[in-house]
Amino acid sequence: MAKKIAEAQALDLPAAVKQVEIKHLRSMKDEAGKDVSVVDWVEVKDVDVAISDAEAQKASLEAQLAEVEAELVEYNTIKDAE
Repeated sequence: MAKKIAEAQALDLPAAVKQVEIKHLRSMKDEAGKDVSVVDWVEVKDVDVAISDAEAQKASLEAQLAEVEAELVEYNTIKDAE
């Protein structure tokens, strides 16, 4: 799912607290059959929290990648043993 990220205006927070607005988008086809992006939902969070969330997601994806790479080694070993 695509995201559109922009700085958000913090109305009731001090200027030192930066916020981001994250629009979660999904692709659909309109009546004419053209691809369009539709906002699924919008969230606003502290930029430091957003950075921490992104770093945690990156670490999780890197761990998953390491597992898949290990599986590929096993599959190729079996394939080459024929």
